[in-house]
Order: sequence, then structure tokens, then C-alpha cells
Amino acid sequence: MATAGRRLGVLLGRRNGAADDGAIHGTARLGRKTKDLVKRLGPSDIAVIDHTNIDRIAAEELIATGVRAVLNASDSSNGRYPNAGPLLLARAGVRLIDAPRSEIFERIRDGEPLRVDGGRVTSQGEEIVVGRVLEADELAAQLDRQREEIDAALAAFAENTVSHIRQEGDLLTGRIEFPPTRTAFRDRHVLIVVRGTTHRRDLQALRAYIRDVRPILIGVDGGSNAILEAGLSPDIVLGDMDSASDGALRSGAELVVHAYPDGRAPGRQRLLDLGLEHTVVPAAGTSQDVAMLMAFEKGAALIVSVGAHFNLIEFLDKNRDGMSSTFLTRLRIGETLVDAKGVSRLYNPGLATGPMALLALAFMALLVIVVATSPVLDDTLELLWLKVKIWLGIE
Repeated sequence: MATAGRRLGVLLGRRNGAADDGAIHGTARLGRKTKDLVKRLGPSDIAVIDHTNIDRIAAEELIATGVRAVLNASDSSNGRYPNAGPLLLARAGVRLIDAPRSEIFERIRDGEPLRVDGGRVTSQGEEIVVGRVLEADELAAQLDRQREEIDAALAAFAENTVSHIRQEGDLLTGRIEFPPTRTAFRDRHVLIVVRGTTHRRDLQALRAYIRDVRPILIGVDGGSNAILEAGLSPDIVLGDMDSASDGALRSGAELVVHAYPDGRAPGRQRLLDLGLEHTVVPAAGTSQDVAMLMAFEKGAALIVSVGAHFNLIEFLDKNRDGMSSTFLTRLRIGETLVDAKGVSRLYNPGLATGPMALLALAFMALLVIVVATSPVLDDTLELLWLKVKIWLGIE
């Protein structure tokens, strides 16, 4: 019986990519952009990434794929600011190995079988690299130290914000020329979805609001994928088009490419290759800032943001040195902007037509039952009907 149990344990371990000696076996999947790589990862793969300061979103997406090991060609946390991504991976049981400056992208081929034993990575018995395994206890202590030293990152962030405000002043003065759209914004609500840490949960909380109010849905790059995943269709996809799926781009939504202020638009080539109609808007700042400003300039009554970045850690996670564009955008649109969490807490949907009709039918059925089973009520109704007939002159 014990032997059978051990055999079952070995089989289950190998099925999940772990050998009985603690090593992890899997297929190498390489991607320098983690957000693109996660789309093709599975539990039997080993992720090979090049991601300095793994952010929370990337960590959660890697965990969701089921991978057992992640090999990073950069520092998963370089101490610049407190990033929780590596700790999330370690606590989820993912073996995270740092191997910076090891040229692993040149030494590993996509689809190659790998064996990870501790920090040692081999392929068909040949050693490829020996990296450093990041343990949960070490990462937790490091995160605490980084949180205590956040003052330096905050000072540098604020200095860069101030220094770039003049360069991005067009966001405040309204000089950006937005292209005409077939979607009419005037006096409507607009829901702008950005790929963030809680965008899926926020969209779920807003289902009643979306159903009743029917806001214009704008997906900012990968946010358009989230709209489709929620069973909805984006009205507009705006961004540099690097993380929006082909399905989102072909969904029938209007496509607006966010270009650099000088007119360069690298993302436009993808749409040209797909043969999709689009417009281009050159502007400073982030794509989510441009989406908010477009909705505001075109007369939106209310702008609701889902997944947008509002605090210092989120901005540093996105490798932003400052928040001048975001500061200026929110200064311009003012009270028109509301966060999704605020809407979900304040919006109190009324009873829909379907439930109201069902309630009315149930009441009528109950009334018929009561009348049919009560002789007194039956006689009373018969008397009332007789008086109605006399009044109408019906014999």
C-alpha cells in the first residue's frame, strides 16, 4: 500500500513538472515582455523572462499560468523601490531564479526541455546557467527594508514630475487635436479600462452599472482584452497597440493609435499589417491619460476609470520616473473623473423590468389563489361584479 502511495506521488509530481528529487522539469518559453509571454505559458512550461523589478500585475499573471519556475535574466528586485511581485511568486510556490548578465536568452532556445535543480538549470544534462533562488523569507525582509527607504524614491519621483510638467503642458491647455469619432460622447458616461491590479474585480463589481447606464467602453491597450473577457465589447481601443489582442482589434471597435508628440507611431504598423482602419492622435503622456482627455474634450458627462494607476508604488511598478502627465490630466478633467471603486460603492441600481414583471405575476397568482379558496371573498367579488353590470346596463 505504501509502495503504491509513493508511486502515485511520483506520478503526480512528474505530471506537475516536479521530479521526485525536487527538481523541476519543463519546456522553456522565452519572452522579453512578460505581458506577452504569459499568453502562451502553461503549467508544463518554465518561463524565461527579462524583467527588472517584477511588478504585482506581472507576478499575478505568471502565477495564473501555473508555471512552477521562472528564470529571470534581470534583477527581479533591484532595490529602487518596494516591488511586491517577487514575493508573490515565491509565496505562490513558484521557484524564482535571478541570473542577471548571464546571456540566458542566447543560451536557451524556445521549446527546449529544461531541468531546474535549485538554482542550477540544465538541458539534456548540459549546464546552462546557475542562478540565485529568491526565497520568500529573504524577499519579505527585503521588501520591509525597501518600504522604510521609500523616501529617496519619492523625492526623485516628485522632482521628475515637476521637471516634466512644462514639457507636457499641452495636456492642460487643450491643444491636443483629437480625431473625429463615430462614437458620440456628448452627455454620456464613459468607462475607461486599463490593465491594472484589480481591473477584473472592478469590472465585475460594475456589471449592474454597465447594464443600466450603458456607458461608452474604452479599452486602453490590454484593457480591451479585459472588456472582452467580461463578455462585453469595446467601443474604442486606444493605445500603442502592443498588448491588445487581435480579437480586440477585430471586434469592430474604433481604433485610435496613441503616437509620440512628434508623430511617430510604432503601433500603427500592426494595424496596417492587419488591414484595419484607424486614426492617430499625437500626444504626450500615457495612453490612459489621452483616453481620459479625449472623453472629456468630446463632452462626456462622467468618466469612470478601471485599473488606472493612482499611487506611487503603482507608478514605479510601471517604471515611471514621474507622474506629470497624470497630474495634469486629473487637474484638467477635475470632478468629471471617478474611480471604479467609488462608482461600485455609490451606484444603487433600481429593480430591473424583468424582476418587476415577475413580482407582479406572482402577486396576481397569489390573489387568484386567495380568492378561489376564500368563500367570503368570492361572494364579495360576485356582488361587486353584479353592481358593475347594473351600472353599465349589462343584463
